[in-house]
Order: sequence, then C-alpha cells, then structure tokens
Amino acid sequence: MTVPVFLAEPADLARPEFVFGGPEGRHAAAVRRLRAGERLDLTDGAGSVAECVVIEAGRDSLRVQVLRRHEVPVPSPRLVVVQGLPKGDRGELAVEMMTEAGVDVIVPWAAARCVTQWKGERAAKALARWRSTAREAGKQSRRFRLPEVTGLASTAGVAALLSAAALGVVLHEEAASPLSGLPLPAGGDIVVVVGPEGGVSQEEIAVFREAKAVPALLGPTVLRTSTAGVVAAAVLQTRSGRW
Repeated sequence: MTVPVFLAEPADLARPEFVFGGPEGRHAAAVRRLRAGERLDLTDGAGSVAECVVIEAGRDSLRVQVLRRHEVPVPSPRLVVVQGLPKGDRGELAVEMMTEAGVDVIVPWAAARCVTQWKGERAAKALARWRSTAREAGKQSRRFRLPEVTGLASTAGVAALLSAAALGVVLHEEAASPLSGLPLPAGGDIVVVVGPEGGVSQEEIAVFREAKAVPALLGPTVLRTSTAGVVAAAVLQTRSGRW
C-alpha cells in the first residue's frame, strides 16, 4: 500500500518525535484513520521529507516517530506552465493534472481572449482555489516539492518570464515546429504558454516572439486549454530526462 503524504511544519520535521496535529494531523487521524505501527511521510512541501511511523493515535492527532529524513532536490530544468484562464472549473482541473505531471510553477494568465476574468474578490477566491487544488493534488501524487501557483500575470509579465527562460515556448496550432522536436536546455526554466479557449492572439504571439519564445505544435489534434498543459508537460518531462 502506498504510504500517505501529509504537510507538516519544518520545525516539527526536525524533531525525533512529536504530536502531529492541526488540520493535516486531524485528517490523518480521523479521516485516514492511521493507527499505531502504520507509516506516513511528512513534508514541508519544499523538499524536506520525514519518513515517520505512528506511535499513538488520538482522535484528532497522531504521535509520530521520525525514522529517516531526506531532501528532494530541485528538478532541472524547471518546468513552468503559463495557463490562460479557462472557463468554469476547468482551471482547477488543469492545475490538478499539471501538479500530478510534475509541473514546478503554474502561472495563471489573463490573456486577451479569456472568457473568464479574475477581478477583485473573485480573483482572490479563484487563486486560492488553484493553490488549494495544487496542494491537495501534490499530496495525492506524493510530491515533496509542491508546485508554486503564482499570482495572475499580464501579457507583459508573461513576456518577462519568457525573456528570462532558458527556453520559451508558445503552444500554437499553426506552428511549424513540433514541441517534441525542439532542442531542450540542460538547466534553467522551460516556460510553456497555453492559451485560453479562444487561443493566443496574433498580437500576443508577436510580443512573445520578441521575448525569444518559439511557437510550437503539440500534435495533430486540437486540445482543450485544460489538457494542453499536462500533455506538454508529459512530452517535456520525458525528453528532458526528468521521467
């Protein structure tokens, strides 16, 4: 059986034995119903891992003993996906799948053709849902380095990311070069831009080209914006040697 993963405070991970409480400890004790002698892995979500065993189970907490500690290194190259805001709950679906596929940074993007708009209180709530989705998907997929979900980026902000990247890619159905054929850097950031349902505008393509980005074709079929990011991630993870 796969050992479950929970988030814990960095200070607790350094202790030989401690009470694992709070919302995560309550979930482990009351929902997962872990009992004495069972294993669990605790992480701070930034690469530190404590492999633990339950010594004593309470109603809403666990007393655990740390058996071993280790650090998960930062992946190289890092994979950054800029996601044009999808409609409805497809944003959370995209975040969930990209987290499972190992994307390191997810950047929500207010593209010109986005139907969905993040403004005011709605923006804060939507961003919180994306971050919560990434956190839960990260635990489910046993990720010890959770993806960063940044604040909403403008087109100028995306261009700045592309300029600083080791490789910048814009997925586009009219591109001549396939994503699977692009030469990949050994390190740095690979930044992939995924447009919204309406696609990336010609004006945005021009801005991104000026920022050194390369338009690339993902495949012969047109994918939904919520699935294009995870498919691109799978291609790049395999070709970069991370998988």
